[in-house]
Amino acid sequence: MLRLLALLVLGFGLILGAAVPAFAQTVRISVNGDTITDFQIEQRLKLFQLEGRNGRQAAQNELIDEAIMLQEAKRLGIAVSERQIADAMLNVARNVRLSADKLNEVLAAAGVNPDTLRARLRAALAWQQVTQVAIQPKVQISDLELEQQAAGMVEETTQFDYVLKEVLFVTSGGRSASSRTAEANQYRRSFNGCDGAVQLSLSYTDAAVVDIGRRHATQLPEAIANELAGLNVGQITKPRVVENGVSMLAVCSKTSARDLAFLKDQLRAEQGGAALEQQAATYLADLRNRAAIVRR
Repeated sequence: MLRLLALLVLGFGLILGAAVPAFAQTVRISVNGDTITDFQIEQRLKLFQLEGRNGRQAAQNELIDEAIMLQEAKRLGIAVSERQIADAMLNVARNVRLSADKLNEVLAAAGVNPDTLRARLRAALAWQQVTQVAIQPKVQISDLELEQQAAGMVEETTQFDYVLKEVLFVTSGGRSASSRTAEANQYRRSFNGCDGAVQLSLSYTDAAVVDIGRRHATQLPEAIANELAGLNVGQITKPRVVENGVSMLAVCSKTSARDLAFLKDQLRAEQGGAALEQQAATYLADLRNRAAIVRR
């Protein structure tokens, strides 16, 4: 239970935010004229307790940041609908394998008004849109730099383009992975190329041949890419235990191809995400520095 809200936040993948209660009490903070009450602060502290966190000052700072997020969203004409918030609440519940009603019950049992989480999500959703509208267009990643970085990541074992078939021995009907591995090894010893893969599989029960299609080595797990690099066309990998059985990959075609597209896409996502996060933090810090914040 102490980690529930931490899981909720990680599952939803958004920044923690402010709660705006229906019944405000004493005003403790003013942010550009918008107020934060002692009730909101106490509610945030209860969320902190569920997350294994503490600190009244930290709770106040998060509420201030969220007030600023919502103000900037309003300035840019961004609004978050009740439907969006309801969907976000449902996603949070699903991520921790709860129904929406059960989530509300868990929050209420901890003394947290579910509206507090809804308000937090409103601020997070609003800031997400601010980031997309005002910050993301300014984040630029050099394609030349990505090309150079991707080229540096290509190794001898990741310079091949394959056409693959998967031969899967399904573990079902009480069959163990060890017995299926033994059968897979027997299949492997008789394997004589992709053209006969299906016909050979008919000699075994619950064995399937699936066309994987074209894959570049950079799209495969490192261990598999390393093994495939040492195989020729018409050969097959050693059996591997997977979730639903025992798997082998047959090499139907193998050509040398320095395909950097997959690596570049990975780098672009990683570096773009990091740059966007940094820019968003700087943007928020600047808004906060210019805000009129009065503590009482």
